[in-house]
This record gives sequence, C-alpha cells and structure tokens, in this order.
Amino acid sequence: MNVLMINGSPRINGNTSIALDEMKKIFDANSIDSTIIQIGNQDIRGCIACNQCKQSGYCVFDDAVNQIARLLEKADGFVVGSPVYYGGANGTLISFLNRLFYSTKFSKAMKVAASVVVARRGGCSSTFDGLNKVFADNNMVIATSCYWNSVHGRDQGEAFEDAEGLQTMRILATNMVFLMKSIALGKQEYGLPEYEPLVKTNFIR
Repeated sequence: MNVLMINGSPRINGNTSIALDEMKKIFDANSIDSTIIQIGNQDIRGCIACNQCKQSGYCVFDDAVNQIARLLEKADGFVVGSPVYYGGANGTLISFLNRLFYSTKFSKAMKVAASVVVARRGGCSSTFDGLNKVFADNNMVIATSCYWNSVHGRDQGEAFEDAEGLQTMRILATNMVFLMKSIALGKQEYGLPEYEPLVKTNFIR
C-alpha cells in the first residue's frame, strides 16, 4: 500500500514539512510506503479551460501535474498539505489540484484523502474546508483526526512546539492506515461500489 503526499508550501523544510513528516513516521511504522513531493516551489500554471484533456486524458501543460497523476492513480492514500495564505491554500497548490483532478479520468473512488493546513494564527478552518471539497467531489474517503487537521507555526521550526497539532497529525495518519486497510479488505470481499451514470444539471438552461 502507498500514500502520495503533496507539500504545497514554497519553503523547503518549513512547518508544512514538519506536519507531513510527522504523518510519514506513522506510515513508515505501519509498513505503508509514502512519498512526499514538494510542488509549492514549482512553476505550475493554472487551468486555461482548453478541454484538451477530455480527448487525451492528460493536461496539455506537461509538467508536474501529469507526472504526479500517474502516481495518484496507483496510490491508496492522498495527503495534501498547505500553508494558509489570506484564509486559503497556496495559489500554486490550487492550480495544481484544479488541473490534476480535472484532467485525469481514472477513478479516485475510495482512495483515502486528507488535507493538512499550517498557519501562524487563523485561516486554518477555511483552508481545510476548501481542500476537502476537492476530495468530496471525487468519491474519495476523507480521513479525520481528533481535531481539524491543522498545525500552527510561522517561523521555520515553530511547528515542533505545537504538541497538539503534531498529535493530530499522528492520529490522522493512524486513521488513514486503518481506512486504507479496511477498504482493501472490502474490495476483496465486495468489490468497489457501482455508480449510476453522473447527471450534470446546469442552473442556467
């Protein structure tokens, strides 16, 4: 089993890294392969609504989005971490997620997903909610913890001082391990759910 972890912070070894590393310790202890990829410092442009992906199955901009898409398809779990910028996620991360989920056609159903947010003070809840909406729109299983998945810290290394936040990360990872293993057993016994064709209703006709 494996978990793909995305670091949306532009800072190398910053507080978002500390939060994700705390989760990785739990995955390692449970023999779950995990890979952390930092995209917050990459040049990732936003979607231009060209819809070329509807024919090709991948984004017209051949960058980290297409590379990571192949990893997501094989992953059992998906974690996205972001610092809070003005009550929302890093803009680079939003561009990445928009293109990743819109351009890929493989099913994400029953993949276990979690968002992790890091802030100096406020904005964690709104950022957390926004990231989770991506997962909820794709039949993914959203993992929770003993509190909202947030860690506090501004200057590099301050997240180490947030004992409650780091515990939240460990419990989150523990819950993800349980969910991934449970879903794997469910697949063997019952298979994946069968869905009816999606209905798209526009508000303006």
